[in-house]
Amino acid sequence: MKYVVIIAALFSITACNSNHADSTEQAKDVNKERFDTPMEKDALFCAEAAAAGLTEVQLGELALNKSGSERVKDFGRSMKDDHGTANNELKDLASKKGIAIPATLDKKGQDAYDDLNKKSGEEFDKAYMDKMVKDHELVVKKFREEADGGEDADIKAWAATKVPVLEHHLQMARDLRNDLYE
Repeated sequence: MKYVVIIAALFSITACNSNHADSTEQAKDVNKERFDTPMEKDALFCAEAAAAGLTEVQLGELALNKSGSERVKDFGRSMKDDHGTANNELKDLASKKGIAIPATLDKKGQDAYDDLNKKSGEEFDKAYMDKMVKDHELVVKKFREEADGGEDADIKAWAATKVPVLEHHLQMARDLRNDLYE
């Protein structure tokens, strides 16, 4: 019976996007039911990493359409490509581990998308790069914590391989943001 509930919840994560249900919270709830305490921390990390990755991809695509700067567009393309690849890897890893992850933007990601979508040109560029710095600061911290203290060896190793890439993204975002404000 427990697995029927898990499967139903996984389907609802995708199906509920149209009414703006928070898919990350739904994935976390499924994982709480599924896992006992050390693995629950790794499952929580996976759900949050997937949510962040989905947001980076969607905002990167938005940058390609809304930015007036080729450098910001290039950065957005990198976010779309790099986070898209990482999302696919995480999706495969989570599937192997039986971990539920969101398939759509959560409320926080959707709100960020909606806010940035109202902007264009220089206003968009500054708001987008501010968001990229803030998000990557948080994501680098979370990935380091998982790489250093995760319980599941595979998830821990995956997080560790992503830390240098995320640190590079953070440095690129900081440099680009600083150039925009000069």
